[in-house]
Amino acid sequence: MLTLRRLDIDEAQTLIEGAAAKAREIAIPMCIAVTDESGHLIRFERMNGGKVSSISIAIDKASTGAVARNGTHVYNQLCVPGSPTFGIHISNGGHFSIIGGGLPVFVDGEIVGGVGVSSGTAEQDRICAEAAIAHFYAVSGKKA
Repeated sequence: MLTLRRLDIDEAQTLIEGAAAKAREIAIPMCIAVTDESGHLIRFERMNGGKVSSISIAIDKASTGAVARNGTHVYNQLCVPGSPTFGIHISNGGHFSIIGGGLPVFVDGEIVGGVGVSSGTAEQDRICAEAAIAHFYAVSGKKA
């Protein structure tokens, strides 16, 4: 039998708070999603002005970060025609995101969830996702 660790709803909210604070700082209203280690949604927030089209994108980014255990931006660089990874973006029913802004969340070296942010550029989304994780570690006292 396996014992899994995963983010709880309060920890998911902490991640959202970190991303939202950075989004306000850069003046880009975001859609922010947090998933468990299996890529299932725990918590979601669409800031006032966050793009409707970014709702599912943020969720897919968080899910990809969790299940692939890597940032979505990494796959963007690997998913080019002729690359062995090309086509991964259409796997998992088209929900595997290769757009920057999705990151895994680790605690003590173990995957516990993912965070996904969307509504800005891929780089703005990534900056907000990184801020979410930094805020999570600062508030929780947990380590990657």
